[in-house]
Amino acid sequence: MNTAVLRTEFRLFRREPAAVFWMFLFPTLLLAILGAIPAFREADASMGGLRPIDAYVPVAVLIALLMCGAQSLPQVLTGYRERGILRRMSATPVRPVALLAAQMTVQGGVALASALLALLVGRLVFGVRLPEQPGGYLLALLLAAAASLALGSVLSALSRTTKIAGAIGSAVFFPMMFCAGVWLPVQNMPHTLARVVGFTPFGAAAEALGQAAAGHWPGSEHLGVLALWAVLLTAGAARWFRWE
Repeated sequence: MNTAVLRTEFRLFRREPAAVFWMFLFPTLLLAILGAIPAFREADASMGGLRPIDAYVPVAVLIALLMCGAQSLPQVLTGYRERGILRRMSATPVRPVALLAAQMTVQGGVALASALLALLVGRLVFGVRLPEQPGGYLLALLLAAAASLALGSVLSALSRTTKIAGAIGSAVFFPMMFCAGVWLPVQNMPHTLARVVGFTPFGAAAEALGQAAAGHWPGSEHLGVLALWAVLLTAGAARWFRWE
């Protein structure tokens, strides 16, 4: 990857206040708003003694990845292709793939930084314990990031314009938010619904992160689902993506 391209893409990202807010700050802000509700700081027997705020930290961690894969990355890549930037780059020593790699690095890095911020705020402000199985937590988070970036690449490949990318991204974003447990934590879902949600990338990620946070190694089923989605989506993006 060309480091100059990476630096340029990071500077461009910083100049987009909306992207910085929604990807980096919003997940932690949502966590803070929920944590301010007294009922969210009380143990819930239906959640095995966990407090709702404990269950929402993995959700906050995943929101940034959702923003990246369903909203931000497709809009940026489709915009570059729509404006002919990728086509013009093909005539320079810098190949379009360098721009693609730089954009994915920036987006993925910001999403992971947002996850770290949510974990720290959860710990320092609301007393949420840090993941008791850090290795499993990191593995699940990296697989979720890979699946999210691959999803964003597929959406970019399927969208001819930024308007189409926005529409498709929104159609994917809200169901995936449900699967991640934004409106109802996976632990509170009926068994059948939880099983179905567990076969989606963000449902599997929510389950894996929750298990690692509680001190258990994430189940091989959930890690396998994440890995499979990452591989399939990456293959789809490689097959369908066009530079112009």
